[in-house]
Amino acid sequence: MTKVLYVEDNEDNVFVLKNRLTRKGYTVLIASDGAQGVSMAATEQPEVILMDLSLPVLNGWEATRRIKAGEETRHIPIIALTAHAMIGDREEALAAGCDDFDTKPVEIARLIEKIQALVGKGNVS
Repeated sequence: MTKVLYVEDNEDNVFVLKNRLTRKGYTVLIASDGAQGVSMAATEQPEVILMDLSLPVLNGWEATRRIKAGEETRHIPIIALTAHAMIGDREEALAAGCDDFDTKPVEIARLIEKIQALVGKGNVS
């Protein structure tokens, strides 16, 4: 079973996406801010991280940079999930270290394809 770390501070988004992924057979762990996401990435070693970019304490861009800088976490693929759909946001997320980018509201079939593509690449142990 694929373990997903979802870093998101909006409870409604967490409720919806966690339930949808759980029904598809994923184990979903939740971090409610960027600092907690960095910590949980190291302790939980998920197969993939879904990272909101607008987060309290530590924003998603900086949290991604820290995860990708960590020896024990740099291999974990990160998908940026954001309501930011402005020109340049995708490029900024990829420059921060995200492996892929998707916009909210999340289209579950497309997101699962992205998760499977990243997890299937052998990026995970």
